[in-house]
Amino acid sequence: MVNIENVRKDFPMLNKRRKRDGKPLIYLDNAATTFKPRQVIEAVLSYYEDFTANVHRGIYELSQEVTNLYEDSREKIAKFIGARKPSEIIFTKNSTEAFNIIAYGLDWKPGDEIVTTVMEHHSNIVPWQIIREKFGVKLKFIDLTDDGSHLNLDMLEELLTERTKLVTLTHVSNVLGTINPVRDVIRKAHEVGALTLIDAAQSVPHMPANVRELECDLLVFSSHKMLGPTGIGVLYMRSGVEEHIQPPFGGGEMIKTVTLEGCTWNDMPWRFEPGTPNAAGVIGLAAAVDYLSELGMDWVRKHEIKLTELAMKRLAEFDKVTVYGPKNTKERGGIISFNVEGVEGHDVALLLDEFENIAVRSGLHCAEPLHRKLGVQSSVRASFYLYNTEEEVNLFCGTLEKIVNSLF
Repeated sequence: MVNIENVRKDFPMLNKRRKRDGKPLIYLDNAATTFKPRQVIEAVLSYYEDFTANVHRGIYELSQEVTNLYEDSREKIAKFIGARKPSEIIFTKNSTEAFNIIAYGLDWKPGDEIVTTVMEHHSNIVPWQIIREKFGVKLKFIDLTDDGSHLNLDMLEELLTERTKLVTLTHVSNVLGTINPVRDVIRKAHEVGALTLIDAAQSVPHMPANVRELECDLLVFSSHKMLGPTGIGVLYMRSGVEEHIQPPFGGGEMIKTVTLEGCTWNDMPWRFEPGTPNAAGVIGLAAAVDYLSELGMDWVRKHEIKLTELAMKRLAEFDKVTVYGPKNTKERGGIISFNVEGVEGHDVALLLDEFENIAVRSGLHCAEPLHRKLGVQSSVRASFYLYNTEEEVNLFCGTLEKIVNSLF
């Protein structure tokens, strides 16, 4: 059985106290980025203290050691998401870069179609808007249901055609917390021959996720949202899909041969990894995967459901607070976006910080089209993770209650 207090001891940031009053930091902005356990920090430090050398580029012992460590990390990450083999794992700078690799790697023709949703993060909208303008493709959006909590998947039959080249959507909304039935969408997309791309930035860190079970062609996620370092992301590319995607970046490592007349691509996955890689980031991400695996992703998911249920129950008691997304916590991740009637979201976030050193996000959360669909200018977002406690959730809800009572 996992002891949450022992877990919290692994995170140096949880020892942080506010200078002026000594109040502990209550960190509820995990959908933006997560704290790092000592095990990850030490793994990154070890690279710089014990293994500093470039990977894949030297036959001397140190270079071979770090190369083995780097590729062992790839294998570990592949197993974590159920990939068939390590070569299906491509390291990127972040999820945004992964989306752009696909956007600029596919061979677009005028009249090709992309289907996505109004629920997406900007990183899964803006690249396709650029592609639309550059190549004359058609961009279609799955809308929300009337309650504004789920995708209206009844639209799929009309939106999918023989011209659909790509269907891309989020697994878990970073605003609504909605867990989308991506496997159903993937199967329907495959019926018309479309490739499928899943934004798993808010799912892989928080619940069991298996790419073979999802049957997706492509999937992206970011290290910094799952206890790992910043500056490293993952693009899963199902074996065979690389035949449809050209490397959008050229340089060292991603080639087999180079002449003055041309070049030939390297094998997978290195053809999509030009230049010196973020070895420290990869090693740190592997340490994060070790940490999550030891806890168990089933436990992580159950813990977040418990915290989310507590928060949803308490927030439902506030007349002036509107919570967005599904009411059923089994249908949502540990993300709760809300607004206080008549109060700017930034003001609510500032007051939570001022009163009890509670860190939440306010604004558009890189999802402006979704906020427009909801009919709101912005929202406040509290997002939970494995080191948060029921006491922290109660303090958050109690402080919000005080704010509401003081304003009305």
